[in-house]
Parts: sequence; C-alpha cells; structure tokens
Amino acid sequence: MLTQPFAGALAEAERIISGAPHVRTPQDLAEGYDYLAGSIRAAIQMAWAYERDFPYFVQSTGPYTKMGLDNPDTLYFHAWLRDDAEYVVTGRRGTTTDLSFQVLNGDYSPVDVPDSLAAFDDRAIEIEPDGRFTLRFGPGLRGPNAFPLAPGSAMLVVREVYSDWSTQQRGVLRIQRADRIGEAPKPLTQDAMAKRYGVAGKILISRLKTFLAFPERFYLGLPVNTLTAPRLTPGGLTTQYSSVGHYDLDDDQAMVVTVPASDAPYQGIQLGSLWYLSLDYINHQTSLTAHQAVTDPDGLIRYVISERDPGVANWLERTGHRRGYTQIRWQRLSREMTPADGPRVDIVPVDDLPKELPYYQRIEPAAWKARIAARQAAVATRMLG
Repeated sequence: MLTQPFAGALAEAERIISGAPHVRTPQDLAEGYDYLAGSIRAAIQMAWAYERDFPYFVQSTGPYTKMGLDNPDTLYFHAWLRDDAEYVVTGRRGTTTDLSFQVLNGDYSPVDVPDSLAAFDDRAIEIEPDGRFTLRFGPGLRGPNAFPLAPGSAMLVVREVYSDWSTQQRGVLRIQRADRIGEAPKPLTQDAMAKRYGVAGKILISRLKTFLAFPERFYLGLPVNTLTAPRLTPGGLTTQYSSVGHYDLDDDQAMVVTVPASDAPYQGIQLGSLWYLSLDYINHQTSLTAHQAVTDPDGLIRYVISERDPGVANWLERTGHRRGYTQIRWQRLSREMTPADGPRVDIVPVDDLPKELPYYQRIEPAAWKARIAARQAAVATRMLG
C-alpha cells in the first residue's frame, strides 16, 4: 500500500503519546490524543507544502495544530526554499505590533535547534505608504529589500505578532521562485505521492519527539515555581527576549508574577501544558499581552496563576493543569534587557491575595465573561482575516 509508511508512523506516534513520561491522569492522555490529531494535520500539510520551486506560505501552527509552546499572540507562516534559487516575497503590512522574517537551515529535531541564517523585522525593509512591500531572497543578493541566502538555507519563517487582539489586523504575504513565475509544476505521479506520505510520517514522529525533548533542555532543569531573568530566545530571533519556568501548584495556591510594564512594543505572558503546547487561549484567559493586562499605578503588572478564581483581571487560568510551563516574551526591542526588567515570583494562598496584592480590585463576573467573549471574537477574526 502506498500509504503504509504513514500508517506505520501513526502507530508509532500513538505509542509516543501514550508512553510520554509526564502522563499521570486521564486528562493528560486525552490532551495527548488531541495533540496527536493536530500533529497529524500539521504533518500532512507540511509534507504537501514541501514545494521549493513553486512555494507558498502555510500556517506553521495554530489553535488546532499546536506545537512548541506556540505563542497565542503570534501567527506563524513558513515556506520552503532552495539555497541556490532566488525568491520574491510580496505583501502588505498589517497593523500588528511586529512583523519578522527568519531564514533557517532546517527544521527542529530532538537534538538540534535549527541555525538562524538571517533574522530581521520590518524596520529593516522599505515599505510603501500603503503598506505594500517587495523582498528578494537569493544567493549573493544585496541592497534595499534584498537578502542573501546562505548555503543550507531551507525555510523562510514569518511571524505576525499581536498586542491588541481586538483592533490589529494581519497583513498579506505571497512567495514565488523568481524564475518560475508564470510556469506550472509537473503533473502528480504515484511515486511523488508515495514520497510525500513517507515524508509526512517522518515529520510527525520528529515533531512529537522534538517537542517532548525540548522542555528537558530549556525548562525542567530550572527550580520549580521560578522564572529566569530575561534572556535572548534560542533560535536566533534577534529582537526577542524571554523568561521561562515551570510550575507545580496546589489548587489553593497562587503564583504571583510581578514584572515591570516594559518599553518593548510587545510584551506577553502565557501558560503551557506538559505537552509543550499553549493552553486553551480562546475560551480561557491563559495568556495576556501588556495591552490586555491591567498595569498597577506603580508601573508593575501583577499576574495571578491559579486554579481557583482569584477574582482579579490578570488571572491566568490553569484550566486543571497542576503542572505546566510559563513564558514571558518581549519583542521588537531596541535595547538589551537586564534582570531588572524581569519577573519576581511569589507563591501565596489564594485566600490571602486581597492582602498580598497592593492594588487588589475584584472583577465582576459579567466583566470577566466579556473578556472571554472578546478573546473568542478576536481569534475568530484573526484566523479568517
């Protein structure tokens, strides 16, 4: 059977999910099988998008194809490249806070983070008054809006980052290989289809193994219920710093994360499950940008991570996850960050929050429901925009 290699990969993938070391509860396993479904969708999409002569941008991860502690505030796109060809990227800048481009020499694996061969944001390009732009990528290119492709260049990644979910709008992107414009790819063959099913199976297994191993390298060696000082994010995003950690909390405990409201155009915090995925950020408040959060009069943002509702606007819902990951990101920076820009963490009883938080103010149930409704509407608009 032509699809047999992919069927074998599915069986191996299920064994990876059911045997994951962190699985302790029925919820853990159910979420694992949901993760598997999204990974199957993503693997097939990536294999069929592996087209370097007639490339197109595909969404790398989203609400139903999550991976790699995906940022709820980011739209991720990628296209495959040849390092010996020239590509033209045309687009129109949206109104999102950040738009960045990155050329990688491969994909993530259980033992490697791909090297970033180029990384820049839209401040490095010339954009027309109406938001339109044209970029060229190719070996030896130089000049305005022209960027060289180093040997080994394999993928172009584009990120659009929201701070205000309700008003900011995504842009438009297109990629073409310059010497193939106006031509058409070869007709499909069974050999080509067999190859793609095989590639999809390999992508699926690599994806699952990689992002179960990734937290071991960057998170789980840290003391529990702490966050690091800001540090450059691994992977070569030159204008992004992050603070990371993992938590383990009783239902009556709260983790209070206190961090200055930064001068960075983008600042956001999120929670993730032990599958190394964002928690449900559509129907629950499991992430907040600085724009969405309430900043106290002293210039500090105080987030409350807990299972029980603490009655505050900056509550980050654990949604039944006793253990999980926490990450803060700062993007579009024009300066180095220091420990003074980073978070402080306090573990306190939920019942003590009114006296522990210096500007404690309850949010009424109707106002909380409105916050969730706004999230649901904003994500639906973003995904269709």
